[in-house]
Amino acid sequence: MFGIKPIFWVLINAVVSFAYLFIISKILGKKQIAQLEFIDYAVGISLGSIAAEMSTDSETPFYYYLIAMTIFLVLALLVSLIGRKNSALKRIFKGKPSTLIYEGKIDYKQLVKCNIDVNDLLSMLREKNYFDINDVAYAIFEPSGKLSVLPKGNQKPVVIEDVNREAIEQSSLSNVIIVDGAISKSGLSEAAKTEEWLFEKLQLKNEEDLKNIILAVYDEKTDTFTVHYKETR
Repeated sequence: MFGIKPIFWVLINAVVSFAYLFIISKILGKKQIAQLEFIDYAVGISLGSIAAEMSTDSETPFYYYLIAMTIFLVLALLVSLIGRKNSALKRIFKGKPSTLIYEGKIDYKQLVKCNIDVNDLLSMLREKNYFDINDVAYAIFEPSGKLSVLPKGNQKPVVIEDVNREAIEQSSLSNVIIVDGAISKSGLSEAAKTEEWLFEKLQLKNEEDLKNIILAVYDEKTDTFTVHYKETR
């Protein structure tokens, strides 16, 4: 094209695509990084793919790619504008928060709806520094893919009025015995208990009762279980 060698077109296109992506990112704002939602993720992937194709294609006119990226930019801005004007359409485009833990209990239907399993939930809680699910009152899965956690009253951060209180008991990891309807062999071994003891302790009649349990956590200090069911009893 125009007598310029392909390698120079790659160089020129790469610089132009990088510069144009930089301009688009400035127009879309920091939300692309700080609060990445599904639609933002899809737009970002598409723009990156177009830019990468543009940088290595010496046959197609570069402005074709710029037009395509501009269309994605306009659509992204349009979706953002519609979301600000109409909350119902915003929920369709952006999604809405899902409460995975409500009043200390796991909502199994919301887990399935969000395509999250119990191990994913426990991992996200640990990332928020909650190693014991019993410390959590509410956990909300945001459209951005982040987890917002409200701890129970006795687990809130220490304030000045707490300074003169008695020493807080040493924390310990919770012992997970059942995860998503299956017995954790390692958890049972750490508790030095048997499956017979587990069935008797939780009053489980058969395997179907076991499969109805999302999560069961055992507290050795109090010899008690915290059990979350798929279907409320």
